Amino acid sequence: MQTIGFIGGYDKSDLIIYIAKILAVMGKKVLIIDTTTLQKIRYIIPTMSPAKTYVTNFQDIDFAVGFYSYNAIKNYLGLSESENFSYDYIFIDIDSPEAFENFDIKSINKNYFVTNFDTYSIKRGMEILSGITEPMNIKKVFFSKETSKEEDDYFNYISLGTKAIWNDEIIYFPFEQGDQSVIMENQRTRKIKLKKLTKTYKEGLEYLAEEILDNPQENAKLAKAFKQIEKGVI
Repeated sequence: MQTIGFIGGYDKSDLIIYIAKILAVMGKKVLIIDTTTLQKIRYIIPTMSPAKTYVTNFQDIDFAVGFYSYNAIKNYLGLSESENFSYDYIFIDIDSPEAFENFDIKSINKNYFVTNFDTYSIKRGMEILSGITEPMNIKKVFFSKETSKEEDDYFNYISLGTKAIWNDEIIYFPFEQGDQSVIMENQRTRKIKLKKLTKTYKEGLEYLAEEILDNPQENAKLAKAFKQIEKGVI
């Protein structure tokens, strides 16, 4: 099982859902845990029995909402604390320092810090990173049409007081207004579709999914799954 952390004050839910959908079409069993303050998943993913805490399945992806520890999710699923989850991947959406401790983020396989460069996202992101108590390797995911070296230098400067160890590589999502419109349409129609997203956004999704998969032998299968979703046959 691989556990992947998506950290930051920027809205990451749709990005996480799209990545999970690609892996699910490949036959991977995926759980998304929404630990965020707003719990956006509660409002954009349909469920038959909404409650304060619940796990629901939508388009072959499991979603856990309202839980603040692994053991609470295990208890809901009828597992003992010593039992392991049966998922191939667990994605955790994190926007608070408390989640680092509650979900043992230091033991996560990979962590991504997702942000754009608006003041709220940057300042909130730094507040979240302050919850890291020991050095942690993190890769940046920047949602920005054009990111200058000065912006990245500034980001590195303001994060100097945190325990984050930044990967040299940065993943860029040159987010377009048209992508936001497509994402909103998908939310309204309760679909996970890629067809109308821009080429650059889709390339970012495929690249990130490939990196998370981290298995060159499955890259062809990943590309096939991506095309199936893109064409709407899944």
